[in-house]
Amino acid sequence: MRLVAVCSGLCLLILAGCGGGKHRLEVNVSDVALADVKIHRYDIDLFNVNRGQLQQGLEALRPAYRFFLETDLSDPGKLSEMQSYLDSPRNAGFFAAVDSQYNRVQGIEKDLTLAMKHYLYYYPGAKVPRVYAYISGGEYNYPVQFADSVLLIGFDNYLGKDFKPYVSDGLPAYRINRMTADHVVPDCMKVLGRINYPQQFPGNNLLEQMVEAGKYLLFVDAMMPDAANNLKIGYSAKQHDWIVKNEAHVWAAIIENRMLFTTDGKLIRTFMADGPFTAEFSKDAPSRLGEWFGWQIVKNYYEKQSGVTLQELMNEKDAQKILSGSGYKPEK
Repeated sequence: MRLVAVCSGLCLLILAGCGGGKHRLEVNVSDVALADVKIHRYDIDLFNVNRGQLQQGLEALRPAYRFFLETDLSDPGKLSEMQSYLDSPRNAGFFAAVDSQYNRVQGIEKDLTLAMKHYLYYYPGAKVPRVYAYISGGEYNYPVQFADSVLLIGFDNYLGKDFKPYVSDGLPAYRINRMTADHVVPDCMKVLGRINYPQQFPGNNLLEQMVEAGKYLLFVDAMMPDAANNLKIGYSAKQHDWIVKNEAHVWAAIIENRMLFTTDGKLIRTFMADGPFTAEFSKDAPSRLGEWFGWQIVKNYYEKQSGVTLQELMNEKDAQKILSGSGYKPEK
């Protein structure tokens, strides 16, 4: 399928606004009381344990890492599993790379602290999760996980495009490009958003799916208003520049081709599926354009509807109401 309204004009880059201001997101969190967030390095402490006295070493670690080690450490089966995990050449290689690249994580901790202050600003009284680092062994689909009020960061998912196992494991380049240190905190906030607002069935038509995805991006936006927008959505700077410059042109194609209310699965995947690019527009066009437009719609709605709180917006199920109230219409 080629989208006829854009096929002839995409070589011309049209400057357009980013879909509304961010004034409501520019909040002052200096008075939010929160101790500095610390990333507890289970990864380092575990891989440095004395293998010759594994049980004793794990027992010594248990007070600090009960989330991982609240088990019967005298069980030979459990010890054998841990020994196999530590002796795995794959895990050892991942750890060596993490130990080299993430030996110091003060910058990430500082960014996490600021994001969590924003979290408490919007959700006073919320429990800030304790944060641990671990070696996932290539759990690529879940680089950050949340369980029992704990955030788990698999730093081996953020070793950069030159980490050869990513390629040998068959990961596509567009995913590898997102597996860098500057995506750690945005990914943490995405998980926090999903925990606070478990994903509902996104709806049957394209608009509903756009808006649902856009709400989660606005959540990240609220937690990290000063972060680069391309990091929040997982685009390269070049990809983000493309959609900003072509915003009005692509939106016009969506409207003129009456796509907003389509329930056609193939067309919806064109706008919502992850991938290297959106071929129907250009090889320079990023994938997940529906997420990006949903984000702009939701941002405009939040900016215009000053009486609506972030929580109320996240809970709003009427995508048509959000679109109408947003007044979103990028200028050519």
